[in-house]
Amino acid sequence: MYTPHPTYPTPAHAAAAQAIVKRFGDDVDAVLLLNSCARGRASPDSCLDIGLLLRPERHATNAAAMQEVWERWYAATPVFRELEAAGRFAEVHLDVISGVYAPPGRSWTGGPDSFEVEIGNHLLYAHPLRQSSGYWEELRARWLPYYDEGLRTERMAMVHAFCLNNLKHIPLYSARGLHFQCLDRLYNAQREFLQALFIGRRVYPIAYDKWIHEQVVEILGLPELYAQMVDLFEIRDLQSSELVEKSARLRRLLATYVLV
Repeated sequence: MYTPHPTYPTPAHAAAAQAIVKRFGDDVDAVLLLNSCARGRASPDSCLDIGLLLRPERHATNAAAMQEVWERWYAATPVFRELEAAGRFAEVHLDVISGVYAPPGRSWTGGPDSFEVEIGNHLLYAHPLRQSSGYWEELRARWLPYYDEGLRTERMAMVHAFCLNNLKHIPLYSARGLHFQCLDRLYNAQREFLQALFIGRRVYPIAYDKWIHEQVVEILGLPELYAQMVDLFEIRDLQSSELVEKSARLRRLLATYVLV
C-alpha cells in the first residue's frame, strides 16, 4: 500500500499547517494534510491543502459554522499572509469533510466523476497531522485497499461506456467541422480512460488532469503507456482528421489496457 512522504516546500507552509492543527485539532476527528504536500511533491508556489474530518453526524451540524470560523480566522491571522508571500499561489485550501463517499450522478459530457479521487486523496495519499479519534483509521479499514467487487464491476462498466460514448462522437463532430468539440470529447475520453485504468487495477487515483506521469509511471508502473498518452495531445492540425485518428488510437488503448 502507498506510503505518503509529507514534505513542506517552505517554512511558511509548515508554520501554517501547525497553526491549523493547534486551532482545530481538538475540535475535529482528524486534521489531514492532503495532495502535493502530503506526497512530498509541493513547490514553494503550491497551496497547502488541509482536510478537517468530522464524523457524519457532527459534520451535518457543525461543518458550515466551522467553515465560517475558518474563513474569518484565515483572513485575520498573520501566519497565512506569510504563506501567501512564500509563493505565487501559496495559500490554504481547507475543506471540512465527512468521510462519506458515494458515487455521484454524472452527465454524458461532463467527464469523470470524483468518487475514487476523493477516497484516494482523503484516505490513501493523505497524511494525518493530528487524530483525536479513530475515525480516519475506521474509514481506511473500510475503503482500503479498495472497495468491494460488486461496486467495482458496476463502476467499470459505467466508466467504459462513458469513455466509448465520447470517442464515438468524435468522427461525427469532425465531419461537421466541430473541431473544438472533438478536442473536448478526446480530453474527456482520456480522463475517463485513466479512471477505468485505475478501477481495473484496483488502485485509487490522485487526479485525472494533473500528476499523470506520477500516477501512470510511478504508481501503475506503465511508462510505455504514458508515452502514448502524451502523443494523443501532440496535435499538429486541429482542423484535419487528426483527432479522429487519435480517438481511434485511444480506443485501442482502452481495449488493450482495460478489461471490462
